[in-house]
Amino acid sequence: MSPSNLIRVMVVDDHAIMRAGLVSMIDREPGMTVVAEAGNGIQAVEGFHRHKPDITLMDLRMPLMDGVEAIESIRKEFHKSRFIVLTTYDGDEDIYRALEVGAQAYLLKGMARSDLFAAIRAVHSGLRYIPSVVAKSITSRVRSDLTKRELDVLKLLAAGRSNKEIAASLKTTEGTVKSYVI
Repeated sequence: MSPSNLIRVMVVDDHAIMRAGLVSMIDREPGMTVVAEAGNGIQAVEGFHRHKPDITLMDLRMPLMDGVEAIESIRKEFHKSRFIVLTTYDGDEDIYRALEVGAQAYLLKGMARSDLFAAIRAVHSGLRYIPSVVAKSITSRVRSDLTKRELDVLKLLAAGRSNKEIAASLKTTEGTVKSYVI
Protein backbone atom coordinates (compact mmCIF):
# COMPACT_ATOMS: atom_id res chain seq x y z
CA MET A 1 0.00 0.00 0.00
CA SER A 2 1.43 3.36 -0.95
CA PRO A 3 1.95 6.00 1.76
CA SER A 4 -0.85 8.12 0.27
CA ASN A 5 -3.38 5.30 0.82
CA LEU A 6 -2.54 4.80 4.50
CA ILE A 7 -4.92 5.94 7.24
CA ARG A 8 -2.91 8.64 9.00
CA VAL A 9 -3.39 8.55 12.78
CA MET A 10 -2.42 10.88 15.62
CA VAL A 11 -2.22 9.32 19.10
CA VAL A 12 -2.98 11.58 22.08
CA ASP A 13 -2.51 10.21 25.61
CA ASP A 14 -0.73 11.63 28.64
CA HIS A 15 0.74 8.23 29.55
CA ALA A 16 3.92 7.69 27.53
CA ILE A 17 3.80 3.89 27.81
CA MET A 18 0.20 3.78 26.56
CA ARG A 19 1.10 6.09 23.67
CA ALA A 20 4.13 3.97 22.75
CA GLY A 21 2.03 0.79 22.77
CA LEU A 22 -0.65 2.31 20.56
CA VAL A 23 1.93 3.70 18.13
CA SER A 24 3.63 0.31 17.89
CA MET A 25 0.35 -1.54 17.27
CA ILE A 26 -0.97 0.93 14.71
CA ASP A 27 2.28 1.16 12.77
CA ARG A 28 2.30 -2.65 12.41
CA GLU A 29 -1.30 -2.77 11.16
CA PRO A 30 -1.59 -2.87 7.35
CA GLY A 31 -3.11 0.30 5.93
CA MET A 32 -2.34 2.52 8.93
CA THR A 33 0.48 4.74 10.11
CA VAL A 34 1.01 7.09 13.04
CA VAL A 35 1.92 10.59 11.88
CA ALA A 36 1.97 12.37 15.25
CA GLU A 37 1.85 11.89 19.03
CA ALA A 38 0.81 14.24 21.82
CA GLY A 39 0.84 14.05 25.60
CA ASN A 40 -1.83 16.66 26.36
CA GLY A 41 -4.63 18.60 24.68
CA ILE A 42 -2.53 21.63 23.80
CA GLN A 43 0.02 19.44 22.03
CA ALA A 44 -2.89 17.67 20.29
CA VAL A 45 -4.21 20.94 18.86
CA GLU A 46 -0.71 21.94 17.71
CA GLY A 47 -0.03 18.47 16.28
CA PHE A 48 -3.33 18.44 14.42
CA HIS A 49 -2.56 21.78 12.76
CA ARG A 50 0.89 20.55 11.74
CA HIS A 51 0.04 17.01 10.56
CA LYS A 52 -3.71 17.04 9.75
CA PRO A 53 -4.25 13.34 10.53
CA ASP A 54 -7.18 11.40 9.11
CA ILE A 55 -8.06 10.04 12.56
CA THR A 56 -7.11 11.24 16.04
CA LEU A 57 -7.17 8.81 18.97
CA MET A 58 -7.87 11.06 21.96
CA ASP A 59 -7.63 10.32 25.67
CA LEU A 60 -10.12 12.24 27.80
CA ARG A 61 -8.37 13.21 31.00
CA MET A 62 -5.04 14.93 30.40
CA PRO A 63 -3.13 17.86 31.86
CA LEU A 64 -3.33 21.43 30.52
CA MET A 65 -6.31 20.75 28.22
CA ASP A 66 -8.55 17.69 28.35
CA GLY A 67 -9.63 15.61 25.36
CA VAL A 68 -13.09 17.14 25.01
CA GLU A 69 -11.63 20.66 24.97
CA ALA A 70 -9.02 19.61 22.40
CA ILE A 71 -11.65 18.03 20.12
CA GLU A 72 -13.80 21.13 20.42
CA SER A 73 -10.86 23.41 19.63
CA ILE A 74 -9.77 21.42 16.58
CA ARG A 75 -13.30 21.02 15.18
CA LYS A 76 -13.85 24.80 15.26
CA GLU A 77 -11.35 25.10 12.42
CA PHE A 78 -11.39 21.59 10.95
CA HIS A 79 -15.10 20.70 10.84
CA LYS A 80 -14.59 17.34 9.14
CA SER A 81 -11.87 16.10 11.50
CA ARG A 82 -12.47 12.62 12.89
CA PHE A 83 -11.93 11.57 16.49
CA ILE A 84 -11.97 8.33 18.42
CA VAL A 85 -12.01 8.77 22.18
CA LEU A 86 -9.92 6.08 23.84
CA THR A 87 -10.23 6.17 27.61
CA THR A 88 -10.75 4.25 30.83
CA TYR A 89 -13.76 6.41 31.74
CA ASP A 90 -17.13 4.86 30.97
CA GLY A 91 -19.43 7.31 32.75
CA ASP A 92 -22.38 8.51 30.72
CA GLU A 93 -21.44 12.19 31.16
CA ASP A 94 -17.94 11.61 29.75
CA ILE A 95 -19.34 9.69 26.81
CA TYR A 96 -22.06 12.24 26.16
CA ARG A 97 -19.68 15.21 26.26
CA ALA A 98 -17.24 13.55 23.86
CA LEU A 99 -19.95 12.66 21.34
CA GLU A 100 -21.56 16.07 21.71
CA VAL A 101 -18.37 17.91 20.66
CA GLY A 102 -17.83 15.66 17.66
CA ALA A 103 -16.15 12.36 18.54
CA GLN A 104 -17.31 9.67 16.11
CA ALA A 105 -16.33 6.77 18.37
CA TYR A 106 -15.88 6.11 22.08
CA LEU A 107 -13.72 3.16 23.09
CA LEU A 108 -12.57 1.84 26.42
CA LYS A 109 -8.89 1.00 26.82
CA GLY A 110 -9.68 -2.56 27.85
CA MET A 111 -11.02 -3.53 24.41
CA ALA A 112 -9.40 -5.93 21.96
CA ARG A 113 -6.89 -4.56 19.47
CA SER A 114 -9.11 -5.83 16.62
CA ASP A 115 -11.88 -3.52 17.91
CA LEU A 116 -9.49 -0.57 17.83
CA PHE A 117 -8.56 -1.28 14.21
CA ALA A 118 -12.21 -1.82 13.26
CA ALA A 119 -13.09 1.53 14.86
CA ILE A 120 -10.29 3.34 13.01
CA ARG A 121 -11.43 1.89 9.69
CA ALA A 122 -15.11 2.59 10.39
CA VAL A 123 -14.54 6.20 11.43
CA HIS A 124 -12.17 6.74 8.50
CA SER A 125 -14.94 5.62 6.15
CA GLY A 126 -17.38 8.09 7.74
CA LEU A 127 -19.20 5.82 10.19
CA ARG A 128 -19.67 6.05 13.95
CA TYR A 129 -18.35 3.26 16.16
CA ILE A 130 -20.14 2.83 19.47
CA PRO A 131 -19.56 -0.54 21.20
CA SER A 132 -22.59 -2.02 22.97
CA VAL A 133 -21.12 -1.48 26.45
CA VAL A 134 -20.84 2.25 25.68
CA ALA A 135 -24.26 2.37 24.01
CA LYS A 136 -25.90 1.03 27.17
CA SER A 137 -24.37 3.86 29.20
CA ILE A 138 -25.77 6.64 27.06
CA THR A 139 -29.07 5.44 25.64
CA SER A 140 -31.14 7.54 28.01
CA ARG A 141 -28.95 10.60 27.56
CA VAL A 142 -28.39 10.85 23.80
CA ARG A 143 -29.72 14.01 22.19
CA SER A 144 -26.73 14.73 19.99
CA ASP A 145 -26.45 14.67 16.22
CA LEU A 146 -27.16 10.95 15.92
CA THR A 147 -29.69 10.19 13.20
CA LYS A 148 -33.06 8.70 14.08
CA ARG A 149 -31.89 5.37 12.67
CA GLU A 150 -28.70 5.47 14.77
CA LEU A 151 -30.79 6.17 17.86
CA ASP A 152 -33.16 3.30 17.02
CA VAL A 153 -30.23 0.90 16.64
CA LEU A 154 -28.65 2.22 19.85
CA LYS A 155 -31.84 1.71 21.87
CA LEU A 156 -32.32 -1.85 20.60
CA LEU A 157 -28.68 -2.66 21.24
CA ALA A 158 -28.93 -1.32 24.79
CA ALA A 159 -31.99 -3.54 25.29
CA GLY A 160 -29.75 -6.53 24.58
CA ARG A 161 -30.95 -7.29 21.06
CA SER A 162 -28.62 -9.04 18.61
CA ASN A 163 -27.74 -7.50 15.24
CA LYS A 164 -30.08 -10.02 13.57
CA GLU A 165 -32.97 -9.08 15.88
CA ILE A 166 -32.31 -5.36 15.35
CA ALA A 167 -32.28 -5.86 11.56
CA ALA A 168 -35.62 -7.70 11.69
CA SER A 169 -37.14 -5.06 13.96
CA LEU A 170 -35.99 -2.18 11.74
CA LYS A 171 -36.69 -4.04 8.48
CA THR A 172 -33.13 -3.81 7.22
CA THR A 173 -30.22 -6.16 6.74
CA GLU A 174 -27.89 -7.41 9.42
CA GLY A 175 -25.00 -5.87 7.45
CA THR A 176 -26.62 -2.45 7.65
CA VAL A 177 -27.03 -2.81 11.41
CA LYS A 178 -23.36 -3.80 11.70
CA SER A 179 -22.40 -0.61 9.86
CA TYR A 180 -24.04 1.39 12.66
CA VAL A 181 -22.61 -0.57 15.55
CA ILE A 182 -19.70 -2.86 14.92
